Parts: sequence; structure tokens; C-alpha cells
Amino acid sequence: MYWLPAILILPYVFILLKIYGSLLQLKTFKVSADPETFVSVVIACRNEQKNLTALIKSISLQNYSKHLFEVIIVDDNSIDKTNEIASGFTPVGNISTINNKGKGKKQALRAGIKAAKGNLIITTDADCRMGRNWIRTIAAFYEMNKPDMIICPVKLESAPGFFGGFQELEFMSLQGITAGSAITKEATMCNGANLAFEREVYFNHAANLNYEINSGDDIFLLHSLKRERQSKILWLESPDSLVTTGSSSTLLSFLKQRGRWLSKGKAYKDWFTIILGIATFFTIILQISYMIGGLINPDLILVFLSIFVLKSVPDFLILLNTSSRYGKGELMWWFLPVQVVYPLYVLSVIISAIRNPKFKIQNHKINSPSPIET
Repeated sequence: MYWLPAILILPYVFILLKIYGSLLQLKTFKVSADPETFVSVVIACRNEQKNLTALIKSISLQNYSKHLFEVIIVDDNSIDKTNEIASGFTPVGNISTINNKGKGKKQALRAGIKAAKGNLIITTDADCRMGRNWIRTIAAFYEMNKPDMIICPVKLESAPGFFGGFQELEFMSLQGITAGSAITKEATMCNGANLAFEREVYFNHAANLNYEINSGDDIFLLHSLKRERQSKILWLESPDSLVTTGSSSTLLSFLKQRGRWLSKGKAYKDWFTIILGIATFFTIILQISYMIGGLINPDLILVFLSIFVLKSVPDFLILLNTSSRYGKGELMWWFLPVQVVYPLYVLSVIISAIRNPKFKIQNHKINSPSPIET
């Protein structure tokens, strides 16, 4: 009887092994011809005076004709010098700054995309950095494949010690699942720090972004688009399309960020994402339950170890693949200690999301975009 509940881990193992199998099919995209698509890069930011200058300089060095892209910076009611810094770059020619008349990142992005001239929209965040071929690679991939949405890779900045290694490995596991699920046509995640989509696609789905929830401008767009049978959502595998973003400086800020990500899960309607979330939840609960139970009843220790190994196998395979593709194979030295701590981390994030009333869905609606906004 001790072993019976352990079968609940099997859906998790099956799903992740399937995702790992799809990662083995990845092929790196290489630009074969210079693209000519006009691109609009939209950046919604609030109180980002520390990061904005470096981001704009990074974009200004792009190996892409300045006549073929624009940068729209949307100031989301900042109280620091974000607007002043952003406006100071307007003489460059293809950079403009507008103010968000609404409130929140979703409204800011909506304002920026409404003002965009290009049909291909790329979003990123103020704390991101990218290589010189970032826009060129995404535009070339778009011209070759004509997708509705392109999910691009994101990497965390390296940080020292166990906390830094934990963040990078945890983030890479999310990137592995993001890429693998997209390849199987069951895209479950994406990151607005490096996301591209058609302008018309955005406005066709803008009413489904759950504006009453603080976060999720990216994943709600993905899930809404995914419900269209003919939609084309692709992962772009290329080191030139990658952006690097900052890691959390403290454990508290890290848990709060993950709590925000988790809080929007109650509004998910995508079945694959829901099933993956439930499978992960039960796997973590099983680990914690048998770990605590083993301290009371030694007969449960063997069950706990079996569950630990079963979960670790697909986790290891996905992380080994992803860390190798990102040139961060040395992070796998942290794998075992991270696996030990991970269940407690997930439990802490769940508690953080539940206890913080800021992340609760508010009882108000927003009007759907009018036809003139497209």
C-alpha cells in the first residue's frame, strides 16, 4: 500500500520524457539571406532608469538597417527618470517614446503595439541585453516560416554560489519545457522578454489577455492563439536570437517573482498547461509527503528515494540538453543539490502566491479593443 500513491508521478515522467524527445529534434536556425521585413520593437518599462541606457545601446548596435526597424519605448507611469532617459535617445531617429495612458504592463504594451508601424512585433524588457544579430535573426526566421508567433530563447545572467546556480538551472528547466512543448505543437510557455508575433494576431487576441491579472501578457496571448487550430507557433533555436536578462538579487524578490508567475495559473484555459501543472504539483507533494513520512516510518524511505530518482531522470535529461545548448554545461554540478531543495522551493512559491493578496484577480473587466486599434 505504501507504493500505491507513487503511481501519481508517472504522468509527470511521461510528459517530461516526451518533451525531452522533442528537444533532440532541435536544429539551429541560420540566416541564409538578408531579411527585409520592417520590425517594431516594443518595450514597456516602469522605473527602469538603471537598465534602460544599456538596453537602448544594445539595440542601437543591431546589424539591421535602421530604416527597417523602430523602437517604441512605453513609459508605464514611472516615478524615476525612465521617461527622461528614453526621450534622450529620440535623436537616434528610429527610437520613440510614448506614455501609457492606462496602468500596468499589458496596457503599456497595447499602447506601444497600437503605435507600431511594423507588422512584425518583437517585445523585450528593459533589463535584457542582446547580440548584434538579434533583430536580423528573428526577421529572417519570420520571412522563412511566416509564423503567427515566434518564441525566442532567454538566458539568466550568471550569479555566484548556490543561489545563482539554482536560479539558472530552474530558469533553464523552464526554457527546456518551453522549447520542447513548442516543438510538439503543445506550446505551454513563452517569455515576453523575447517574443515576436504579428501585429494583427495581437489585436485579434487582445481581449483574452486577462487585464485584471498583473502578469501574463505573454502566456495569455500564447494560449489564446493556441486555441486557433490553424495557428502557427514556433520556437526559434539560435544563439543569435537569445537575450540575457538579470537574475534576482535576493531570495525574497525571487520568490515574489515566481509567486506572480504562479498566481496567473488560476486563469489558464489551456489543457496541456493545466495537466502539466497538476502533474508537477502532485509530484512535488508526493516527494514532500514521503520525505516527511520517512522520518516517522523508515519503510517509506525507499518509496521516497524511488520517487526522487524517477523525477530526477527526465529533469536531468532536459537540463543537460538545455544547459549544453546554452553553453552552460558546468551548471549541471548543481543538479543534485538543486533537486533536493526544489520541492521546498515550490512549496514556498505556492505559499507566497496564496498569501499575497496583491496577486488575487480583481473583479473588474476591460473593454475589448475596438476595430480602429488594429
